[in-house]
Amino acid sequence: MARRKSQKDQDETLVDIVDVRDQAVSFYDHHQKLIIGLASGLVILIAAYLAYQILYLTPRQKDAQSAMYIAEYQFSRDSFALALENPGQEALGFLNIMSKFKGTEQANTAKYYAGISYLNLGRFDDAISMLNAFKAPTDITQATKFGALGDAHSEKKEFDKAESFYKKAANASDNESIAPYYLQKLAMLYQYQGKETEAAQIYKQITEKYPATEWGKEAEKFLVQ
Repeated sequence: MARRKSQKDQDETLVDIVDVRDQAVSFYDHHQKLIIGLASGLVILIAAYLAYQILYLTPRQKDAQSAMYIAEYQFSRDSFALALENPGQEALGFLNIMSKFKGTEQANTAKYYAGISYLNLGRFDDAISMLNAFKAPTDITQATKFGALGDAHSEKKEFDKAESFYKKAANASDNESIAPYYLQKLAMLYQYQGKETEAAQIYKQITEKYPATEWGKEAEKFLVQ
């Protein structure tokens, strides 16, 4: 049976509680201006951030979204040079959108479009620069970013880097339209380099993980051969 606290123990506990409370009050008294200043500063920062989002960034993002339309249309037509700088109808190209609407989601997306455009135009260093600057918001866009970087480095005959990015692309998403596609690119890269054993291992991986996909069937054909 637990021993009940004596009156002396209870008094000592009360003294400790009072002492802690007094210390807290004393600390507040000595640092009152600092505490209030920090609290006020935090409130001001939060208010400023909300004002920035509501009054500045949101309207800019709407304007940027409208500005993207013509450039995206030219991109969809494979008119990559026009999409980059002069899409027509006095609209902004991706490069101008990146500059005019810095900090918006659309400016970030324009970096991806610009990277793919440069890749298709054979300007591989520019493509790499733009794709590295693009911040992928989802696992699928992360995969396509890595895959495009793999393509750019492959075109530059930088096969070690291309291999690394194709692996990253395949691992970035489990999407059955994405992962096996980049695994196949990795296998084809190995084949190009004469690494048939490594290519076979990747094709086998595709058939085991994605047998029902287009790439799974293509991989099966290679393994049969």
